[in-house]
Amino acid sequence: MSFKPSDLVEHNSELLKLLTQNLPDMLWVKDVDGKYIYANKAICDGLLMAKDTLEPIGKDDVFFALRERESNKNNPDWHTFGELCFNSDKVVIEKNKAMKFEEFGNVKGKLTYLEVFKAPFYDNDGNILGTIGAGRDITELKKIQTDLEKSLKTLAKHKELLEYQENHDSLTHLPNRILFLDRLHQAVKIAKTDNTKIALLFIDLDNFKEINDSLGHDLGDKVLVEFSKRIKLKVKKIDTLSRLGGDEFCIILNDIKDIIDISDFILNCVEKIKAPFKIDEHTLYVNMSIGISVYPNDGTDANVLLKNADAAMYRAKENGRNQYSFYDEDMTKKAYERVMLETQLREAFENDEFIVHYQPKINAKTNKFVGMEALVRWNHPTKGLIYPNNFIPLAEISGMIIDIDRIVMKKSIIQFHKWSQNNLNHGKLSLNLAIKQMEDKSFMDFFKKQLKDKEYLYEKLEFEVTESQIMANPDEAIKTLEEMSKLGVSISIDDFGTGYSSLAYLKKLPISKLKIDKSFIDDLPYDFEDVAITKTIINLCENLNLDVIAEGVENQKQVDFLLANGCENIQGYFYSKAISADEMTQFLKKYNKT
Repeated sequence: MSFKPSDLVEHNSELLKLLTQNLPDMLWVKDVDGKYIYANKAICDGLLMAKDTLEPIGKDDVFFALRERESNKNNPDWHTFGELCFNSDKVVIEKNKAMKFEEFGNVKGKLTYLEVFKAPFYDNDGNILGTIGAGRDITELKKIQTDLEKSLKTLAKHKELLEYQENHDSLTHLPNRILFLDRLHQAVKIAKTDNTKIALLFIDLDNFKEINDSLGHDLGDKVLVEFSKRIKLKVKKIDTLSRLGGDEFCIILNDIKDIIDISDFILNCVEKIKAPFKIDEHTLYVNMSIGISVYPNDGTDANVLLKNADAAMYRAKENGRNQYSFYDEDMTKKAYERVMLETQLREAFENDEFIVHYQPKINAKTNKFVGMEALVRWNHPTKGLIYPNNFIPLAEISGMIIDIDRIVMKKSIIQFHKWSQNNLNHGKLSLNLAIKQMEDKSFMDFFKKQLKDKEYLYEKLEFEVTESQIMANPDEAIKTLEEMSKLGVSISIDDFGTGYSSLAYLKKLPISKLKIDKSFIDDLPYDFEDVAITKTIINLCENLNLDVIAEGVENQKQVDFLLANGCENIQGYFYSKAISADEMTQFLKKYNKT
């Protein structure tokens, strides 16, 4: 049997009609205004709810959506799909390209999802007539996908929970032995790479067995939970507190600079657990023994560090409990000495043990007295005179430096005023100013209070600030120093040349003098580098119109070199060490005669 071409055309046209009308997928053609030119049976029965395939012609999606909502006023969510479909038609026309959409809305009151493909519909000349589209209902597929995602999330949560339970203690929720050992290995790796130190603290509660035996394990567990909460408050984010089991805890302290860091941390922890534990109707006091090992001093392997910290903890127990012990016994001795020193330093304030000595500053060219620097000394009741390098670092760390600075300031200003009243030429009084003092908001009020009724002294005072302190926060330092400069106080940079300061900041500072550090003076005039650095600083002062003074000058050759190169003002043992106020009075009388 054969067909004529005209028969084939007619046959294919009918076949295409049957095909499009019987496809389960929705097919349609719309004009540029979104009105239907063609709609197959699937879209008419499903999305549009049209009477037949001819009804949509000339109408848009909004028409059918509104009609459905009008006929189902009691259910406002009966049909909300129309507006969404209409909007995506516009997007396809604007972008002039085929696009895929996932559209959703209510059809007959049920949330329905469609996967839709739309493309521009052109005439033979390439003009856009509208859009053609095909879509299918993927509501069931979407439900399966959503259910699967929920299941995966549930599984992920279960996995996360299992991992958490595997790595954390169920009672205190701290990292357990497994996670602790992993973090300790990582901490050792980082310390090796960065060439830093870490400390491992092994903690065991003293007499905890008696609590369990007499009051029961439930109450003992509550003690452990409360203990972990208190200690956790003192542990930084970069460090790790863990419970190894029973009443044993471990702490990893990263990036340790000095033994003082460890001692301070332990003292803070001791202070935190000193308060009574009020649990149920019981009031309990908890003590702990702590063993400390330090990387790399006491081992370069995580397991060795743990073993040595454990051994140190047992030594602390043997020595009477409620104390700490380093694996290296020399470190334990140093730590206890430091604790005792801090205690005595606090007592020194109560007993007024800080005194002020004064070191003269002389113009070597004219042999005239130009000023003095006030230097603190600790007059210890049993150890005698203690020099600043033995207690100022501790005072800076503990914050006591602010009070020490203010004691020196108060006492030296009173003494300076006495010398003025006695008509003794004392030049300028230099006071050291710690960075913490500069940052303290009450400092300026305190300083002005000391000068009340002595305002003439403002121009007789000079603050010495170290170069490294200024460079720690130069912008803030500039503000504080400018405020003091406005009062008439001179500003000097101490230890110049050691702090790698920026000349850009140096010219912004309201300074009038640079002090050449003793480390550059010691080997003059023989050390080539010290000679070059000293000459450079003197030239810099000359170019910036600043005064210059050299500290730590001890012999005639150093004086001769400095004078030959333009530095006339000298401070050091060549003229005098720092002396008491009475001795300085005699010194001033001597120089006032010349």
